[in-house]
Amino acid sequence: MELLNRIGIEQAEMPEALRKVAEVILADSAEAARSTIVDLAERSGTSTATITRFCRALGFGGYAELRVALATETGRVAQQRWETDIGQEILPGDGLDRVLGVVAGNDIRLIQETAAQLDLATVEKVAGAIAQAGRVLLFGVSSSAAVASEMEYRLQRIRVPTWSRSDAHSALTDAALLGQGDVAIGISHSGRTREVIEVLAEAGSHGAITVAVTSHPRSPLAEVAELVVTTSSRETTFRSDGFAAIHSQLLVLDVVYVSVAQRTYERTRKAFDLTVRAVTGHRLPEGDM
Repeated sequence: MELLNRIGIEQAEMPEALRKVAEVILADSAEAARSTIVDLAERSGTSTATITRFCRALGFGGYAELRVALATETGRVAQQRWETDIGQEILPGDGLDRVLGVVAGNDIRLIQETAAQLDLATVEKVAGAIAQAGRVLLFGVSSSAAVASEMEYRLQRIRVPTWSRSDAHSALTDAALLGQGDVAIGISHSGRTREVIEVLAEAGSHGAITVAVTSHPRSPLAEVAELVVTTSSRETTFRSDGFAAIHSQLLVLDVVYVSVAQRTYERTRKAFDLTVRAVTGHRLPEGDM
């Protein structure tokens, strides 16, 4: 995962002292990259020991490694020269050309960030489990429910027995009927949606493989899941974090879907042939109005 994006995602889960360090770095990463450990401690109102703990929490051996990583990423971002500022506010009077630029720029960046941090080894495990599953249950609420429904359609199309639910009671009863060899996937940007956590916990208690799709790898949802795949999100005007996360959630699940199709190639090819023929009569010939 890109360093600044990772700090932004994990910031809310950090202890207060480490969170202060994260805030200073995110406010001006270029200045942080130039600062000594003493300077950064003073600016964040912490201590050099806290800075060292912060580095180790991110997997660095010490402050020198963190500074190098910050300098590298800050330089790379400066060279990207986006036509619009990522995360820039959209004002009520802005024209559609500017709205399009800001929205497209944010969505492109989100997909790039998600792809950069995606753990492919985990994706392999998820795809392998789905390919062999007796049943697959997907559950999300609000905008995540739409993502779950799209994944349900794709998997059903290649003969994977899949159900998606947006109602917590229906999802819980389905989860209670899962068992060994089945898969339950919970989708929540925040990882704190109570219903999704409960459904994944219920499925896990009956032996099903549980998968969390979330932007927060240390969230309560991630804690109850056996496998965790992470997404990115960036809030903009008129689009909350959860709504903005849809594109990255779809990317992650699309990669999983294609990987499942690869594993079940012959079955998938036959399923496509059958389903295409089934709907052919409902399509107008080319050239007809």
